[in-house]
Amino acid sequence: MIRQKTKISFFIMLLVMSIFSGAQAEVLKPFVLGKTPPGNMTEVVEYAKAQLTDQGFTIVGSYVPYPAATVICASHPELSAAAAEAENGGFGAAQRVAITDVNGTLQLSYMNPAYLGTAYGLGKLETVSAKLAAALGREEEFGSKGVKEEKLVPGKYHYKIMMPYFDDVHKLNTFADYETAIQAVEANLAAGKGGTMKVYRIDLPGKDVSVFGVAIPQGDGPNEGRKDTDIEIMNIIDYKEIRSTPYLPYEIMVQGNEVIALESRFRIAVHFPDTKMMGSHGFTAIMSSTKGIRLALEAVAGK
Repeated sequence: MIRQKTKISFFIMLLVMSIFSGAQAEVLKPFVLGKTPPGNMTEVVEYAKAQLTDQGFTIVGSYVPYPAATVICASHPELSAAAAEAENGGFGAAQRVAITDVNGTLQLSYMNPAYLGTAYGLGKLETVSAKLAAALGREEEFGSKGVKEEKLVPGKYHYKIMMPYFDDVHKLNTFADYETAIQAVEANLAAGKGGTMKVYRIDLPGKDVSVFGVAIPQGDGPNEGRKDTDIEIMNIIDYKEIRSTPYLPYEIMVQGNEVIALESRFRIAVHFPDTKMMGSHGFTAIMSSTKGIRLALEAVAGK
């Protein structure tokens, strides 16, 4: 009888541990669908900017990557502080918001701070998430079946074997000092080197670190050579009913005297973690894109 009670107690303990473990293993998704107000593209864009500003965000840039979409980039003191404390955290310093016209219906969406903060080592960013929800609404998370929090952190997440991790950055160029590097990047973006365009710049507090948002509207020429432009890539990988437009733009970071960027295969995979390897919407369809993106960013870095 005692042995039977011991067995029952043991199984109850295992059940409790299993439930507790499952509750702890939070599953995160890359994007959040906000609540889209009535109005046309211009009106919804202005609404989003005003709402973000009211919640303490600063609009640092916006652009139209293709006619059906507008991307807004914003900074926030808490986001900048978290980015300044994490290794290569500047890559997550901008909050990206998008308004996308999908078959005549507008979708307001944004990067999920908890997802990207976890992936980039900034933490869950609960306050930033709460302010975004207050500003733009929070209808649902989307963009993936979900990635477990503990598998998303830097050094853990990678798409498949032999694929890069968060810290496998591209070292694009090296300069004499931080100021020289900044001047070179600013000049090259102003000149549209590599078919690029500047979207924003965020300087992290207390650091010689600046992050630039880089659009690639031209690249090496739409439908010429590599599929490296914003629209070419998104036409392939962003095809589902709810669009993942806040994937854009890319980032390069001046960190001291170095200019670096995330490995493009990692950046694509972490934003689109359910992408298949093969097929018309798979990685093989954008095989040339990763090199094209790197070459465009190298041009910005003056390499």
